[in-house]
Amino acid sequence: MATDCEAWLNANPLDADDLSDSFLSGEEENGIITKNIKNEINGNWISAPNSIHEARLKAKAKRRLRKTSSRDSGRGDSFSENGDPSRGTNGTVPPTSPKSKLLDRKSRAGKGRGLPKKGGWGGGKGVWGPPGEVYDLEEVDVKDPNYDEAQENCVYETVVPPLEEGVFEKTLTPIVQEYFEHGDTNEVAELLGELNLGSMSSGVPMLAVSLALEAKASHRELTSRLLTDLCGRVLSRSDVESSFDKLLRELPDLVLDTPGAPQLVGQFIARAVKDKILSKSYLDGYKGRVDCVHARAALDRAAVLLKMGLGGLRIDNLWGTGGGQRPVTQLVREMTLLLKEYLLSGDNKEAERCLRELEVPHFHHEFVYEAIVMVLESKGEKTFKMVLQLLKFLWVSSIITVDQMRRGYERVYMDIAEINIDVPRAYFILEQFVDKSFSTGFICEKLRDLCPSRGRKRFVSEGDGGRFKLESY
Repeated sequence: MATDCEAWLNANPLDADDLSDSFLSGEEENGIITKNIKNEINGNWISAPNSIHEARLKAKAKRRLRKTSSRDSGRGDSFSENGDPSRGTNGTVPPTSPKSKLLDRKSRAGKGRGLPKKGGWGGGKGVWGPPGEVYDLEEVDVKDPNYDEAQENCVYETVVPPLEEGVFEKTLTPIVQEYFEHGDTNEVAELLGELNLGSMSSGVPMLAVSLALEAKASHRELTSRLLTDLCGRVLSRSDVESSFDKLLRELPDLVLDTPGAPQLVGQFIARAVKDKILSKSYLDGYKGRVDCVHARAALDRAAVLLKMGLGGLRIDNLWGTGGGQRPVTQLVREMTLLLKEYLLSGDNKEAERCLRELEVPHFHHEFVYEAIVMVLESKGEKTFKMVLQLLKFLWVSSIITVDQMRRGYERVYMDIAEINIDVPRAYFILEQFVDKSFSTGFICEKLRDLCPSRGRKRFVSEGDGGRFKLESY
């Protein structure tokens, strides 16, 4: 469209008088303007009344040229009214924009609203400033109407609200149960330090002991260690004493869930006195002032243990060391003693209970190994039958899993060559025991076929000079 307008202007050049924008004198105002007022369209004077259409085209072309020259200002090229680029006297291109280049504050990219630039992303709404700018402390304005002199020396700290009684148990129970898994007292101390226990701090030992009463012996040992480590860091001795006072008062309710609660609480009290988190005069304060039968039984149990401690009993190992915390040599020794006691008593349930109390289900393959080795080293059939009966009972009750049973037999298969040095009939006895185990049903056929057999000596046919020939079958 612009090309067509420029071609038309070249073919019909306009006079300078027609495009003059100068002010008129008084006579022109009174005479000429009145005469030709009907011949003006969009500020353009037309020479003849019949050329209105041509005047409109000219005005439209002039507006388009002005818009184009405004955009191209500063680029070095501008166009005259006939479409030719205009040049100055010295060959330079004069600015044709109504505003000069220096005063033009519009965007050079032809975008935006014509407002001044922001100076990068260092300013503007929602911007914190250019990179690397450091903000100093803002000085308080004394003349500010909201100024308060008391706020200048204020110290702001994070305030943790104290735990309420209804939230206390829900918050601490997962912490204690998780401690039973990892056994790290420092982590429990850090978690409790982040809480504002307030007056509920005496409830921590009571909650831990209550959960330990229903747990294993190893968990009770962990609870005693926890109370010892927390005393002085999170708890005080008065908190421990008040918690045991509450336990003695609530023993009638605890007995409903744990029948042996009085004896266990008595052991906790004796251990606490031994660890010096309870005073030695704690038991003396209850003499002659206890009416509850269960509380009296707990205090009597604690007093007996403390007297036995004076005679050499290790109260610090009262609960024993449970689970995988024991050394392997100690576990092997206890399993051997368990088997010897079983051979004397023949009580399968007692052997099952003792094996459960060891709390090492991942180490039951050692029990199977020691039991078979004891059969190989025995001389009569009594041990053979009793061990076979015990292994079947433990397999049926799911105390020993299939995997642990298989690993125990495979360990015997691997060591049978060394066992045979001390027990010459070890191969023969092992084959019989494996066959009986398979017929009883607690080992599979594949495990039976893996049983090694001893090579035997036999005479060959005549003509070989009476030589012996080794052959395994």
